[in-house]
Amino acid sequence: MHNSLYWINYFTQNLKNKRIDWSIKPVLTQTERVNILKSLQAWQLGETSEGNNLINAATKHAKQLNDRHYTPAIKLFITEEQKHGNNLGKYLDLIGEERIKKDWGDSLFRKIRGLNTHMEFWTIAVITVESTAQIFYQCLKDATECKLLKQICTDILIDEAAHITFQTERLSLLYNHKNGFMRFTSYYFYTCFYFSTLLVVWFAHRKLFKAGHVNFTKYWIKMKAKFKKTIKKLKSEKPIAFKIRNIEEVLGI
Repeated sequence: MHNSLYWINYFTQNLKNKRIDWSIKPVLTQTERVNILKSLQAWQLGETSEGNNLINAATKHAKQLNDRHYTPAIKLFITEEQKHGNNLGKYLDLIGEERIKKDWGDSLFRKIRGLNTHMEFWTIAVITVESTAQIFYQCLKDATECKLLKQICTDILIDEAAHITFQTERLSLLYNHKNGFMRFTSYYFYTCFYFSTLLVVWFAHRKLFKAGHVNFTKYWIKMKAKFKKTIKKLKSEKPIAFKIRNIEEVLGI
């Protein structure tokens, strides 16, 4: 597991990477525009959060652990997310489309996140959304022949892989400090939140996913695989593990 100082150094260096050639002219066919525009606008909005609630939760958590590097690491993480929003917004500007101010999915997730200031909730929420984002941006990349948009997606996908590692390490720390009963309860919550969220994301962006050649069955399989790499591996080997398997059987995971 990496410490917070490692992540400060990682994000600082990664933010210096310039993977997008903005001299490339954006070209979208009408079909591509119809398939991806609404989802592109909605996801761009979602990437533009100031992250104040997350910073507050991280600061509280950092004080509890006496980890003075964690909040700066979170701020750099947020900066990378904002970079994604800025790049997507710049692309929308170039193709003559508006940056929307409101989206029901974005409003829902912002409201849910705002109800809780605990770092554990923020961490599981970010892991879930970032996992769906990996599939989203790969589908967006596959749904177009626009070289500029493909570069933007590739840049985001590179960043997201590290983001998930960053957040998964934090969730592991939080989870393993719990007693057996709380791990049992938390695992159920993580699982329900994860799979409920992925369903919301599917219904909000199914047109884009299908344009990227991912139907619901493929989407579910991909998300189950990501669940196993992030959340399921936290599961305790203690006797309560047998009971925890019940929810996995119901979900087919």
